[in-house]
Amino acid sequence: MPDQNPFQDSLRFERHVPECTIVIFGANGDLTKRKLIPALYRLAYDRRLAAGFAVVGISRTELSDDAFRANMLEAVQKFSEDTSFDENVWRAFAGGLFYVAGDIADANLYRKLADRLREIDEARHTGGNVVFYLSTQPSQYAPAALGIGAAGMGKGNGWRRLVVEKPFGHDLASARALSDSLHQVFNESDVYRIDHYLGKETVQNILAFRFGNGIFEPLWNRRYVDHVQITAAESIGVEGRGRFYQEVGALADMIQNHLLQVMATIAMEPSASFQATSVRDERSKLLRSIHPMAPEEILKNTVPGQYGPACIGDQAVPGFRQEQGVDAEAQTDTYAAATFFIENWRWAGVPFYVRTGKRLPKRVTEIAIHFKPAPLAIFHEQDGESAPNLLIVRIQPEEGISLKFLSKRPGSGMNLRPVSMDFNYGTSFGERSPSAYETLLLDVLIGDATLYTRQDMVEASWQVVEPIQHVWRSHKFDFPNYPAGSWGPKEADEMLSRRGHAWREP
Repeated sequence: MPDQNPFQDSLRFERHVPECTIVIFGANGDLTKRKLIPALYRLAYDRRLAAGFAVVGISRTELSDDAFRANMLEAVQKFSEDTSFDENVWRAFAGGLFYVAGDIADANLYRKLADRLREIDEARHTGGNVVFYLSTQPSQYAPAALGIGAAGMGKGNGWRRLVVEKPFGHDLASARALSDSLHQVFNESDVYRIDHYLGKETVQNILAFRFGNGIFEPLWNRRYVDHVQITAAESIGVEGRGRFYQEVGALADMIQNHLLQVMATIAMEPSASFQATSVRDERSKLLRSIHPMAPEEILKNTVPGQYGPACIGDQAVPGFRQEQGVDAEAQTDTYAAATFFIENWRWAGVPFYVRTGKRLPKRVTEIAIHFKPAPLAIFHEQDGESAPNLLIVRIQPEEGISLKFLSKRPGSGMNLRPVSMDFNYGTSFGERSPSAYETLLLDVLIGDATLYTRQDMVEASWQVVEPIQHVWRSHKFDFPNYPAGSWGPKEADEMLSRRGHAWREP
């Protein structure tokens, strides 16, 4: 092991990553190439990794270590989010990249992997610490975990952790069955269910914004908040993944995990401390407080949608049913909107409107907190006076926070107009924000589970979403019900207008 660590700078960073190996199942997949290896390389570039850090890629394709390193070099150069490539850093990083070929269903793979981990431990002094990352098809999560256990790799001289990508089951029963399989090998404290939304800087900043500033927390309740809107819009379609997406849909793909976790973060009670257990306890408590809807409430408070063909600019865009691999009569929801209520003293009666969809006008994810108007309108006949006070948390594409309020126009008379105060990460700090995967990978390497999803949170989310799935599956909807490039079906607008609200256009 080198005397000087080329990957870690003790003067710049407080959180030190111990020596360890990360084993990536599905090493030739898109997630590994687009996100995982570029994120790990960037951590090396920023000197966040231990000197003996190693990666073992697992996939069925026969490759040598050198061929795997060449593939990962191409991935880093193609998919890194900036141009900070350093040949010397790459050379040191690539020296810790290894590859083992095999099928997840083959017990021999795990024997070969165990032998390789022992060799790496002896050569790079990793202390027996291993992270197993399941970047595979969901159907392979349980077999991979059980294979790791059968080969005796679930425990060792160092710590062992398991990272699981979403989806965590396709309903409540399958989520529990998956958890039972994982727990045969790993303790719950060693299972890290990754949700990349929680790794985004602005989602993390919600906690700092709420609990680090005394001026906002007193307003964060039913007395001052009229309603909350959470939007996650995508301008693209299914991008060649029609066959896969047809079996999932927007409700399960986005609301069950990403957006309910965002909602829990924005609405949770203050935790006793910024420790993983305390923070996750409060998020879990919030999810369990969401009102479970009866079938008749679901028909009134949720809206499914599916995009149809349209012309966007000069381009003809196919509808979902015209996408490759999609059934011509598919009932898949490519849009989902819902009104949720939280049954606790802080939020009782406050609607939380959540929507997500594909082929919407723009790519944007934001939280808009609409405050109640002033109790008395003293500036009569002023158009601006009806504009609500808004706090907007922008998650993507540009991370930041905006506060909208009314101000007097220059000149004589009391003429009001809405204005905004904007905070933007890029301009305010003048430095690069880490990607979500950089943050979350670093956290699992040091054993910080604060931003990861716990099993009770998964189950609470499915208990909210599963009744909606059952009702939607029992109905045949008149799809498509919104053209590509629009903001979704008119029924979603009507869902808000019944309570005197309207969707904010980001």
